[in-house]
Amino acid sequence: MPKHTHQFIERYEGLVGYGLDRETDENTLICYLQKFSDDAVMSAIIQRLEDRELAELFDLINRLLRRHFSEAEYHRLFLKDDDGGDRGEEERSC
Repeated sequence: MPKHTHQFIERYEGLVGYGLDRETDENTLICYLQKFSDDAVMSAIIQRLEDRELAELFDLINRLLRRHFSEAEYHRLFLKDDDGGDRGEEERSC
């Protein structure tokens, strides 16, 4: 059974648009991120991104994870492991 899911985009029937209200903004962002991370989309765009763009995306994701997740949440939710967060900061970025 796969560890990763993208079920929200498959079930969501609401408005996809930004700027109306917080709930719609959140749902729109989830839709965009799940569509963006689709294997076919990633395959088409990844080699077109400039080195600077790759670094920007990587840094943004890591910054958000560090700001909003505890070490345990990072391991459980993002890495999908039950390690408990005994790794050093350098390994956390992987």
